Amino acid sequence: MSTIRQNRRQFLQSSAGLAAAGAVAPYLLTSRSAYAGANDRLVIGCIGTGDRWRGVIPGAMTFGDVVAVCDVDRNHLEAANQLVGGKAAMFEDYRKVLDNKDIDVVTIVTPDHWHTKIAIEAMKAGKDVYCEKPLTLTIDEGKQVCKVQKETGRVFQVGTQQRTEMSAKDPNNNGPDGKPRYYPHQFLTTVALARLGRLGKIHKVTCSIGNGPTSDVLPKVAVPTGLNWEMWLGQAPLVDYVSGPGERHPQSRCHNDFRWWYEYSGGKMTDWGAHHVDIAQWAIGMENSGPTSVVGKAKHPVPFKNGYPTVDNQYNVASEFHVLCKYPNGVELTIQHGPDNGIWIVGEKGEIFVSRSQLKDIQGTVIKELADNPVPEKTILELCNGKIPRSHMRNFVECVQDRGQPVSDVFTHHRAMTTCHLANIAIRLNRPLTWDPKMEQITGDAEANTWLSRKQRKGYEIVV
Repeated sequence: MSTIRQNRRQFLQSSAGLAAAGAVAPYLLTSRSAYAGANDRLVIGCIGTGDRWRGVIPGAMTFGDVVAVCDVDRNHLEAANQLVGGKAAMFEDYRKVLDNKDIDVVTIVTPDHWHTKIAIEAMKAGKDVYCEKPLTLTIDEGKQVCKVQKETGRVFQVGTQQRTEMSAKDPNNNGPDGKPRYYPHQFLTTVALARLGRLGKIHKVTCSIGNGPTSDVLPKVAVPTGLNWEMWLGQAPLVDYVSGPGERHPQSRCHNDFRWWYEYSGGKMTDWGAHHVDIAQWAIGMENSGPTSVVGKAKHPVPFKNGYPTVDNQYNVASEFHVLCKYPNGVELTIQHGPDNGIWIVGEKGEIFVSRSQLKDIQGTVIKELADNPVPEKTILELCNGKIPRSHMRNFVECVQDRGQPVSDVFTHHRAMTTCHLANIAIRLNRPLTWDPKMEQITGDAEANTWLSRKQRKGYEIVV
């Protein structure tokens, strides 16, 4: 290890230790000047530079410098280069980024069906990885990512920011000044309360994650100038580019709308499910396990046959759904489209609701009691692998330096995504599934078990 790397590691280790001891301000590293010099900064490569990347990269640039950007859309690529200073190398092929041995970390902010392949190749190339959620398109992809992370020892943070960030208010519990009381890290607080037993034995958790959108019939049109459509499709089937007018933006099979096609994602189930199901399983102590049964019903916007949509020019993921998952510890988890976006946790001593805007008691006084009985810092440290989380990106950077486990690791994320993928398989096949969380197999249903993976287009296969 170079002196530069060692100095940076020593700095972050000392700052993390002080933070854990409660001896420093909450945000130690909030600007470039936090580092001793430019040579101490991470060297970053960015793969995928669309809208979501614009939310990720400012945090990354607090700790490092972007030397390469990659996107299959030339318009995205050129705009990204300007955003990072106009001097980064620009590539259409992500492998050019991975070939640069000076790059320490890569951010992967592509459509979901590209996440696993790029992440695996990045780890094999010696890069630490920050990848947006959901990490996988299938359950087998999750197994592959976990295998390669164990083999390479690379630091890997998944972009499920609910594990570290957010701030919510309790509208029913004002502070001494009469104003609503705010709770930082409300999802982490929720998990801690559940794990501390303050809700008593938990019986039921409900995750509401929102309706999936529907689209018009989308006509075949010319591929937009600057977009490598064939490479954008990657492992997915080669199909025509379709697009049509929409209320907010043109609807299509690409860019903003990829989440609404099973070929590239899993709809709301893997979009918001990646956040709320993750928190739910963490709260009930099933973050390294999974359900034993999954049953559900759904409404899809297009006809299906044998689990597959029969039209290819409209959004096809579920627009409405209700899925019940049962766990080995007796807890029942419901994943539904509505009515509100958030998580209800029901225990013997009370029921609470948490969302990105609220943390409140539904029954009992568990949240109200936080004013006089806050969650112990020791509990937070235990949940977060020994670090007090200040921001998702900072947690990643600290782990890059001390080689620790980030708060949003690939293993627990794989387990949360497994539940979401199982839910989608159950509603697409329209039958209940029995799952063995130890063997990670569907039992008693050979056909359903084939859905743990998907056929990958030649030239875009994932190689482990």
